[in-house]
Amino acid sequence: MALRRSPSSTCAGSWTSGASFMRVATAISESSSIHSDGLYRLTKDMSGMGLDPMSHSILEPAPYKEQPWAEESETLLQRNSMQITPSEDKVPVVESLSSPQGSAEGLYFSDGRRKVDYVLVFHHRRPSSIRSRASATVSHDRLSIVSNGNFAPSVGSDPTAGRGSIPRVGAGCVGEVFMELGGAVGNELTEPADHEMHLIRQEFEANLLEAGLEIERDREVKAHGPSFTRLHAPWPVLCREAEFLKIKVPTKTSYELKEESGFGSSLNTVWRKMNQPFQPKVPHQDQERTKFLTHCFSRDKLHLYNITSKDTFFDNATRGRIVYEILRRTVCVRTCQTIGISTLIAKGVYDASFPLHDGDYKVIRHLEEKSDRQVLHDEWAKYSAFYKYQPIDLVRKYFGEKIGLYFAWLGVYTQLLIPASIVGIIVFGYGVATVDTNIPSLEMCDERLNFTMCPLCDGACDFWKLSTACGTARASHLFDNPATVFFAIFMSLWAVLFLEQWKRRQNSLSLSWDLTGIEDDEEHPRPKYETILLQKRQRNQKNKKKKKKKKNEPEKQEDGTVTGKDRWRQKLLSAMAAGTPSTIEKLTWKDRLPGYFINVSSILFMFGLTFSAVFGVIVYRITVSALIAMSPDPETKSNVRVTVTATAVLINLVVILILDEIYGTVALWLTELEIPKTESNFEERLILKAFLLKFMNAYAPIFYVAFFKGRFAGRPGDYVYVFQGHRMEECAPGGCLIELCIQLSIIMLGKQLIQNNIFEIGIPKLKKLVRALKDKGSAEKEMEGERPPQQWNLDYALAPFEGLTPEYMEMIIQFGFVSLFVASFPLAPLFALLNNVIEIRLDAKKFVTELRRPVAVRAKDIGVWYNILSGMGKFSVIINAFVISFTSDFIPRLVYQYTFSQTGTMHGFIDHTLSYFNVSNFKPGSAPWNLQQGNITICRYKDYREPPWSPDAYMVSKQYWCVLAARLAFVILFQNLVMFLSLVVAWGIPDVPKTVVEQFKREKKLLVEVFLREEKEKLQLIQSLFSKDANLRPASHTLHPGQGLPIPGRYSTLPPLPTQGSARDGGVPRVRCRAASFSQFTGQIPPSPRNENENSRHTAV
Repeated sequence: MALRRSPSSTCAGSWTSGASFMRVATAISESSSIHSDGLYRLTKDMSGMGLDPMSHSILEPAPYKEQPWAEESETLLQRNSMQITPSEDKVPVVESLSSPQGSAEGLYFSDGRRKVDYVLVFHHRRPSSIRSRASATVSHDRLSIVSNGNFAPSVGSDPTAGRGSIPRVGAGCVGEVFMELGGAVGNELTEPADHEMHLIRQEFEANLLEAGLEIERDREVKAHGPSFTRLHAPWPVLCREAEFLKIKVPTKTSYELKEESGFGSSLNTVWRKMNQPFQPKVPHQDQERTKFLTHCFSRDKLHLYNITSKDTFFDNATRGRIVYEILRRTVCVRTCQTIGISTLIAKGVYDASFPLHDGDYKVIRHLEEKSDRQVLHDEWAKYSAFYKYQPIDLVRKYFGEKIGLYFAWLGVYTQLLIPASIVGIIVFGYGVATVDTNIPSLEMCDERLNFTMCPLCDGACDFWKLSTACGTARASHLFDNPATVFFAIFMSLWAVLFLEQWKRRQNSLSLSWDLTGIEDDEEHPRPKYETILLQKRQRNQKNKKKKKKKKNEPEKQEDGTVTGKDRWRQKLLSAMAAGTPSTIEKLTWKDRLPGYFINVSSILFMFGLTFSAVFGVIVYRITVSALIAMSPDPETKSNVRVTVTATAVLINLVVILILDEIYGTVALWLTELEIPKTESNFEERLILKAFLLKFMNAYAPIFYVAFFKGRFAGRPGDYVYVFQGHRMEECAPGGCLIELCIQLSIIMLGKQLIQNNIFEIGIPKLKKLVRALKDKGSAEKEMEGERPPQQWNLDYALAPFEGLTPEYMEMIIQFGFVSLFVASFPLAPLFALLNNVIEIRLDAKKFVTELRRPVAVRAKDIGVWYNILSGMGKFSVIINAFVISFTSDFIPRLVYQYTFSQTGTMHGFIDHTLSYFNVSNFKPGSAPWNLQQGNITICRYKDYREPPWSPDAYMVSKQYWCVLAARLAFVILFQNLVMFLSLVVAWGIPDVPKTVVEQFKREKKLLVEVFLREEKEKLQLIQSLFSKDANLRPASHTLHPGQGLPIPGRYSTLPPLPTQGSARDGGVPRVRCRAASFSQFTGQIPPSPRNENENSRHTAV
């Protein structure tokens, strides 16, 4: 967008560009911002209407001279009235890479020495205007603005100024400013919005230059496609920002880590040798026993740091983080009132911003010559390295602490799944070994007992024999045996042990990664928050203007015109109102109230949707069971439960996967409606919403089978019906635990396999293929005659990093499968372990090869995820207690064996759990239509009820109340026992390892010694300089009493100083004292005994 100053402006100079313009006049205040949508709509509406409210003398056509785009990109905005030299004002541009190093790696500027620390990307978009190119080169839309001094004139009236050039900012001048809304670059038509974006980029990059960064762009002009702006932070900027961010860097002082002696040392040596094949081949592994002291960077203490090279002292991740901090706080106040690169990306000014990867990961080199990315790819991101430990320190060095902590947490979780898997296999093996000796299973399979069961449905279903459910009973014993109780207690303690072990690991990493004592970085408001806040300010300003309109309205003459004095008073009041800063600094709960209301209602609707999906599957099971029961094929009838259960679980799995994706999008939308101020608040609210919705989605079907199925089915003769006579479903004769096991195993395995193989591997590869095919045609045309793609081109083609929330969420849901219902599926830890072994390498490959390099973000811990894990661990104790007591037959078996059994054994348990029903008590139409079992008068059903010959027929029996009391007592006992053991485990395992505490104390002591030694050396240097100065002076020299200088006494800390006249009289000149170095480290100016001059003034740095 080009600007022109009117000839009638109060300041000399004009801005010339354009040939013939459509003229539109408006007025804006200094605090207004120019928005592309508004300007474009205004131009579109006014075009062709012939509106010309301003005088033609002001809007004379000016000759149009077209200049190349490079001219336009070399003139940058200057803030306020600062004068920048031409060398500073120019943005370096490069036509081709000349340095071998730069051309080989694509990681440096054109000189091959300065690293590319960050890349900004914006697009030259194709023109979308319906006007022809011929008319576009002749006629351009232009907006005339009555400026109050915000826009400054150009330097003179240079006719060779490039199109879109922005004048240097000088003193503000009042007058009309012409803003060209359409321009041409070459033969391509440029949209008005692109001009505005170009102005914003100019101001933003000018502010980056002012902050000390160095910028480089390609010289070639692109009609469309991405354009890259490379940023480099020189050494002074790195030092300044590192001190501001309190980045800890290594000092020259190092020490050896303490090793255990005696038997412990021998064990550690043997363990290291055994672990050697599992260790990744990372360079400089032999230096792990040597630790350098670290200290927050300070420019006053450069001599203390281990600076071998200024180019490599700060690694690439730290350099990228420093540049990102500059980008995050750089403001645009003239073209748009925004702050930070995130806001500009949200507004479409830039398409992306990212630090570069360390070259290509496919290059084959020796280990010492490999880059960090190549080492990570070979030793971490390959599936063939599944048996190796993670190079977690290198992961942290390359990706930052936040991602490093995620992979460290995932590693600890996966390692602790190994003992849980072993115990689960043992419990399952115990069930397999005892299935042939289990008395209840043998009784259920014994055809001689001849238990005739009541029909499973009304009318079409016949009576059936209990022995036909023999397979279900034997399979149920594999997961429902006494060892299951032990495994449930073990897994509850395992969850506590996992959290305690992670806290120890996290504290160890905090020491080795220098995370102790770091402060939370100050966060800027999110772009959405700033937009809503700006809209609120504008509304309040409009309301204030309306209220003051009558109060400040000037007197008018009879013809309606405003008098001269009142006209200037009105302008003054409007200018003062425009310049008054707003008192609104934040959004209140009233502004967020609509969002909160939509959040609550939407979450309740999602809960209803989840329950509706579960209820739909229940209806499917009931309907299909009735239809299959009507089948004349006896084999089909015998497999009705297996068929219905398997198909219903598969339907549940598909519904869960679909709703999972929907709920993720809905959670993001609901969080945006809350308008969180910062990114951390946004992330926490998003995590809580997404976890709540996905938790209900994943576990609602399992909760139904575990605690509700068969509880409300009723009894023969008094069943509960839904949907036109369909009976509520009942549990299998062997109990609901086997169905819960089937449900849990299929959902867990299917969710992991489908999400890993389709969502995380298949869909990204499909998107990449589509993008490659889409860009293939244009790329072939553009690549002809051009150099090979540089590293920034390759990184821009990768997918952007969108945070760790999906990765954590997947593992948290899996942790729920492992801990919540583990009593029903002891093999869950084993399948989780196998999945995580693949998941680690899959995530590693994704981060190294398929994603742009994220900014290295500092983090002290894993944040709100730890609280979620802790809550799920405590919740798992309650869930497992209820699963054992109410879902399994463990408690009924104990009650029968020790209360009702005549022999103290389990013989007769099946007969004890079955009640009697007289078939004559069936409701009309509910009795079987076709009797194939002969004349039957009594059938059995599973429940504790009185027989039909009892006075209280079909009422619950005393056995029911005994079993219920035992179940509730077990829940209370189990919870208290596990909670007590959990507290013992948490108390017995310290959060911080003893070695870490000792190492922390040792580092602190050594650091104090370093600074004390430094102070002592400085004092000795000062004393030696003073004594040398005293020896150089002649002993006979005396002071003139009229000079008023103090005579050094016995306790003086300064040597006697010569007078000003002694040097002129031929005395020995005073040697200049170097005490200024002391002030550099103390940061204070020592008091001087006399007036300051050039030789005695100390400088505080």
